[in-house]
Amino acid sequence: MLRLREAVLIIVGIVIGAGIFKAPAMVAGMAGSPGWMFGAWVLGGLVSLIGALCYAELATSFPHAGGDYHFLQRAYGRPLAFLFGWARFAVITTGSIALLAFVFGDYLNQLLPLGPKGPALYAVAAVVVLSWVNLRGLKSGAATQSWLTLAEIGGLLLIVVAGVVLAAGDGAAAPPTASTAAAGAPSAGAFGLAMVFVLLTYGGWNEAAYISAELKDRQRNMVRALVLSIALLTALYLVVNWAYWRGLGLDGMAKSQALAADLLRAAFGDWGAKAISAMVAVAALTSINATMIVGARTSYAVGQDWPQVLGWLGRWDEGRGSPTVAMACQSAMALALVAVGSAYGSGFSAMVEFTSPVFWLFFLLSGLSLFVLRRREPQRERPFKVPLYPVLPAVFCAVCGYMLWSSLSYVGSQQLGPVNAAWIGVLVLAAGAVLLLVMRPAAALSPTARPKP
Repeated sequence: MLRLREAVLIIVGIVIGAGIFKAPAMVAGMAGSPGWMFGAWVLGGLVSLIGALCYAELATSFPHAGGDYHFLQRAYGRPLAFLFGWARFAVITTGSIALLAFVFGDYLNQLLPLGPKGPALYAVAAVVVLSWVNLRGLKSGAATQSWLTLAEIGGLLLIVVAGVVLAAGDGAAAPPTASTAAAGAPSAGAFGLAMVFVLLTYGGWNEAAYISAELKDRQRNMVRALVLSIALLTALYLVVNWAYWRGLGLDGMAKSQALAADLLRAAFGDWGAKAISAMVAVAALTSINATMIVGARTSYAVGQDWPQVLGWLGRWDEGRGSPTVAMACQSAMALALVAVGSAYGSGFSAMVEFTSPVFWLFFLLSGLSLFVLRRREPQRERPFKVPLYPVLPAVFCAVCGYMLWSSLSYVGSQQLGPVNAAWIGVLVLAAGAVLLLVMRPAAALSPTARPKP
């Protein structure tokens, strides 16, 4: 069973990734002034908190290792839930692990070069080692996550120290009151696009739903874990952006291609650039480990709901407190995608990124499931209820709808070779639909799996 501290570190570890080293530059350029820039990050925290409150109700009312999959299954039925599980296994979760592994490999290869094949070799090593750690059991994975997340937070605090050093120096830092500081409010379109990058940087807190069944005193601790995580993340993001702003100025932020590297180089010299490589590598490892912990639980839940066909996937190792078969399959798929990424390079990266509309579609459906389940199961005990219902859940669903629209607008203008990128997400869902049609005749209906204690 997970303690509150471990749950918070898992959530924070999932959310903090490479985005905080890149997104602030784009947000600064779109916001146009320090006030609007910081306002965007505060607003991102508030939106995430609203979503966390919605998930806290779902996770405490329907605790299950399947997380979103279980909510979708109860609200809309097994076929749609299966498509979600398939999308997570085929590309969303395993693709994220593979991409993060390449991020780790790219940066570690800068510190310890192994030649052109170095990034791929490091990527494989990261997946294999962290898979071994998590196959040992939940305690092993959670302990590793705690240390990685603390190291990651330490790296972000180093950025803050660099900002303080430059702000207290003799003028080496770019003045924070650059010409753009006096600019007026950004256009609605520019601020909306800035919020897309902000919310992407906050993304991942919803994965807490996958550990709801394994959290001690979950009726109280699930709400606490989500709220504490969002509060910690918002505070970290604000102080990191303050450090960027004080050290580089708003114009410097907007023009930088490597924010953290530029800041640390200005504050500490050449070793600062090496430090940032280590920081990003640790951030990637942290996100990989946390994604492995929560990702395998969806495949486990799918195996529980389709025992005639996929029962082997739904085996739970009581001694290790983990779905070891689902974990092994997830790792194998991630390694296969690493191999594909090595062969096709940026094409694979684009393939995964272009499935973001699929992610936001299911995220929106998860939010709407709160309304569906309130109406369908009114007698269900709800240890926690979203305050200001239905206003806050409606706000969360509206944000998800906006993100879905934004991601569709983006991929609609992109090409992956001769194919319009918008079709990739469709193909992922179509493959799942075909698999569902093949499975259904052989699968007898089964009751929803009971949550693990």
